[in-house]
Amino acid sequence: MDTIEAIKQQISSNPIILYMKGSPSQPQCGFSARTSQALMECGERFAFVDVLANPDIRAKMPEFANWPTFPQLWVAGELVGGCDIICEMHESGELKTLVQETSAAQAAAE
Repeated sequence: MDTIEAIKQQISSNPIILYMKGSPSQPQCGFSARTSQALMECGERFAFVDVLANPDIRAKMPEFANWPTFPQLWVAGELVGGCDIICEMHESGELKTLVQETSAAQAAAE
């Protein structure tokens, strides 16, 4: 499976997935730390990919997503955005609503 196919597979099989530097428990950059913290505060499970440990994904993801930086949050197969967008959505309560609705829809489908 090539890298683009692997990315598509990750996004399609995880309703909420964060591409970040490091992990939520050990982020490797401030932007990834702020984004993962905002997501964790929503109280739902999410998948993540450490792009530092996956150099092929780190190289191909900006091209695939048409988004040049990390972190990148994908919800229900759609790119939501990076750190600034996620933090703004968190402050307004929009992120929690999106994440909870997506998790509820996933649970109902299973």
